[in-house]
Amino acid sequence: MAKYINQTPVLVAVDCIIFGYDGNELKLLVIKRAIEPVKDKWSLMGGFIGNDEDLDGAAKRILLELTGLHDVYLEQLNAYGSPDRDPIERTISVVYFALIDINKYSAQINDQYHAEWFKVTDVPELIFDHNEMVKAAMDKIRYQAALHPILFELLPKKFTIPQLQNLYEQVYDSPIDNRNFIRKITASGLLIKQTEKDKSSSRRGAFYFKLDRQKHKAQFQSFLNFISKPKL
Repeated sequence: MAKYINQTPVLVAVDCIIFGYDGNELKLLVIKRAIEPVKDKWSLMGGFIGNDEDLDGAAKRILLELTGLHDVYLEQLNAYGSPDRDPIERTISVVYFALIDINKYSAQINDQYHAEWFKVTDVPELIFDHNEMVKAAMDKIRYQAALHPILFELLPKKFTIPQLQNLYEQVYDSPIDNRNFIRKITASGLLIKQTEKDKSSSRRGAFYFKLDRQKHKAQFQSFLNFISKPKL
């Protein structure tokens, strides 16, 4: 049988939600859509799946085209298939989110796209159901970050405790008790203290730390909760 009888073909696309952290702000990377409909409106980076691609392969290709990145944290989020989500053709979108360090990769962003970073609290109106996708991704990251150390994927190789706490506070949009945070992150054993300090914000400075990659990998499925009752 060459084709299924009496079935209408449906397009499948992949959209990538790319989060980055520059040491101060948690941000989202969006582009100006290059084609109709809604040309030049803000959009997530996406594209249709090629005949020789699987879902993960398409997501990695799209991420590479926009940022020049590979081997970054990339996770499948959800599928969106409302019949009227795309006004041109029936299209199902499979959504992924990626976590990257902005400072490390900003120079590799592809210039062929009008791409800009926006603070997650200032994301503009996006096309179709893309704002809904971003909200779902933030909810998933909050849930995941309470259970697993995924937020370290957003940090540079060396960072300060204040930078790490600031990242958690931005993800959860809520202040975190400083002493409790330091106690828990120290008890996790994930950090390696460095001898040098960051003195950009104070004369006293703050020590840099690095992530213990071996312990990070070992503890990924049993991380000490920072949030007592993570919610989906």
